[in-house]
Amino acid sequence: ADTACKNRPLDLVFIVDSSRSVRPEEFEKVKIFLSEMIDTLDVGERTTRVAVMNYASTVKVEFPLRTYFDKASMKEAVSRIEPLSAGTMTGLAIQTAMEEVFTEEMGTRPATFNIPKVVIVVTDGRPQDQVQDVAASARTAGIEIYAVGVDRADMQSLRIMASEPLDEHIFYVETYGVIEKLTSRFRETFCAVNVCALGTHGCQQVCVSNGTSHLCDCYEGYTLNPDKRTCSAVDMCAPGRHECGQICVSNNGSYVCDCYEGYTLNPDKKTCSVVDMCAPGRHDCTQVCLRNDGSYSCGCYEGYTLNPDKKTCSAAEVCAPGSHDCEQVCVRGHPVYSCDCHQGYSLNPDGRTCSRVITSSLVTTEESCKCEAIAALQDSVTSHLEALSTK
Repeated sequence: ADTACKNRPLDLVFIVDSSRSVRPEEFEKVKIFLSEMIDTLDVGERTTRVAVMNYASTVKVEFPLRTYFDKASMKEAVSRIEPLSAGTMTGLAIQTAMEEVFTEEMGTRPATFNIPKVVIVVTDGRPQDQVQDVAASARTAGIEIYAVGVDRADMQSLRIMASEPLDEHIFYVETYGVIEKLTSRFRETFCAVNVCALGTHGCQQVCVSNGTSHLCDCYEGYTLNPDKRTCSAVDMCAPGRHECGQICVSNNGSYVCDCYEGYTLNPDKKTCSVVDMCAPGRHDCTQVCLRNDGSYSCGCYEGYTLNPDKKTCSAAEVCAPGSHDCEQVCVRGHPVYSCDCHQGYSLNPDGRTCSRVITSSLVTTEESCKCEAIAALQDSVTSHLEALSTK
């Protein structure tokens, strides 16, 4: 009978109450109910996806919609669920389902697929938080809510949570011991005898019901082929199809953006910014890093030259021939040099060239006086000799 009527594809989330009021043996009954529900569903990546959430004072996503696509794995995961045993924060649980489970990242299919989003809440108590506004927001967001009350469950709270019409979305059982009988009720609710549900449609990816007929569609990033059944991956990196500032990388019917060397991807995952290649730790220059349009080159301080490795520097031979402009003598310094002159020359004001020194004999005053006395004596002697020679 199960194979004769398959349920329509759903993104289905079970939210089960494991608060203090649910005894361990009763929670085991809930897990049996979940397993039996899974058995009745047409589970699969392209059919019905299932997630399970467990809540009390806190909320735990036991597994999201993207985790399991076969019944055996789902049921094994359900068997490992442990009760949280605290309060009853039903509103928080529904809010978490909206914000964290019904997202494409967690496995919910895009709205364009028209896959119904369904929540089944199982509880035996009264919510300890404000559930009315949260449930209303969920319904507005297109989430269909079924409320299952057990034993002491507050019926008014079930009515506040559930979608319209209420008589089709509220279920009640006296004890957890008979909760399994709801399985057949849900099977009747979810069963849809149409071409898409029966799996005879021939669509490769998505079947869209159209009254008594159907149409085929494709997942995002794919396009329907002329045969109207199969799909081909769209080149998302073709010009005009992507929003990447520099490089577009095709990725299985989608794409991701990348950047040229020397650029880094911005938080928007689309545009790129130049990397400061000369920032500390980004380069391997020992002295000077020179930015160069997203790259860099190395340089050296004055008096040093770049080694062949283009990274390190060595002190230059400043007095090597052709390396200085001294006319006569180059005096090595670190890292610069100075000029000097050979003996008999002096350095000109330009600090580079030299001029010959002109020397003169300097006579002291005392020596000058002695010279004058000697000269006077010589003159006197000469005069005297000349006088004698005339006699």
